[in-house]
Amino acid sequence: MSWKPGDRREGHDAMVRVDQAGEYGATRIYAGQLAVMGDRTPMARMINGMANQEERHRAFFDAMIARRGVRPTALQPFWNVAGFALGAVTAAIGPSAAMACTAAIETEIDLHYQRQLAELGSGDTELRDAVARFREEEIEHRDTAIASGAENAVAYPLLSGLIRMGCRAAIAVSKRI
Repeated sequence: MSWKPGDRREGHDAMVRVDQAGEYGATRIYAGQLAVMGDRTPMARMINGMANQEERHRAFFDAMIARRGVRPTALQPFWNVAGFALGAVTAAIGPSAAMACTAAIETEIDLHYQRQLAELGSGDTELRDAVARFREEEIEHRDTAIASGAENAVAYPLLSGLIRMGCRAAIAVSKRI
């Protein structure tokens, strides 16, 4: 059976594509932060724990892309560099800015995953269950970042707003490109 534009499968493919891109981007952000911070501080160990969860999420979506024959985003080389750079720059500003980055991104990912869950309803249980499970971990990352001083970052409202806007843009383009 061939699929026409607008079919449910096309929508689910876009979800898988953007979720894989997002999880890949998250691993690159944490890699950039850890490259600057090292791995010996309590903050770095906490970031490493979150990075390991993001790596598990990415591996799940990598496998789903392969199994379902979904075309990955063509922007992955860009997300590789942009994610690492965002992580490195925020870590260079300081630990609070690194946490502000995490809080901002995870706030947008929570909203993104909420919208996906509403759209999925009771369909595509494999994708729905993964999104629900990963959303809980993303919320935990956001809450940890806030508890770890995200809101103490210099110019937090501006930094958070810019990162959230960039995250929304990344979601929008990764669905299609």
